[in-house]
Amino acid sequence: MTAEADRPDSIDLMGIPISTVRSGEAMAWIAAWAESANTRTVYTVNPEFIMRARRDPAFRQVLERSDMNVPDGIGVVAAARLSRLPITERVAGVDLVQTICEQGSFRGLRIFLLGGAPGVADDAAARLEAALPGLRIAGCSSASSDPQFDEATVAEINAAKTQILLVAFGAPSQELWIERNLERLRCGVAMGVGGTLDYLSGRITRAPRLVGDIGLEWAFRLAVQPHRWRRMAVLPGFTLLSFKEAIRRCGRPLERS
Repeated sequence: MTAEADRPDSIDLMGIPISTVRSGEAMAWIAAWAESANTRTVYTVNPEFIMRARRDPAFRQVLERSDMNVPDGIGVVAAARLSRLPITERVAGVDLVQTICEQGSFRGLRIFLLGGAPGVADDAAARLEAALPGLRIAGCSSASSDPQFDEATVAEINAAKTQILLVAFGAPSQELWIERNLERLRCGVAMGVGGTLDYLSGRITRAPRLVGDIGLEWAFRLAVQPHRWRRMAVLPGFTLLSFKEAIRRCGRPLERS
């Protein structure tokens, strides 16, 4: 992170910009942006995101305009390494949100939890505040992502003087919701967090750290949530695309933008 840059460096992976940040660097950017008058966007890109963006122009444009797309998903890291691109660490969305809350507990950051099934955001807030004394959960809402509710939801978020907004509508709904309401939001950071609130609320068990360290958290999640098989069906196509990308880039130097 440099004083001259207003966002982290990124590389192009299969047409999608991925920020070349480690976990600590991602948190540093978010902490700096939390005080900003303009809302910055943070998305957690995994193979499903990339494959969806390739067939969904609206979603692709949202990712292209993002301030930081962290490499969430071991598949993204592996594909980047295969193409000799400078992404060295997976920045898991769940871990990043946990760090945001830990930092928020002593920085006094006002965090708003939006989305999830009824009661999930409230349960997550209660568990976080119990574990992290001093944490300010500015508000919680399980409001729908339907556009007809946008005005009331944004008004609630702004009234809570939110600094960091965590949106858990699932992809691509959460990213499209943020993009649609970006001009009206008065928070420093808006981040799509997918199923993170389910983990933080205790509704869903996360894979043991060892499983995550060896890159098999996706398999554990599939075992816990079998209905996700349809989403993960894109993985063989992503793998093939990763090899094609590596062949296309063969012989080129490391790429940074």
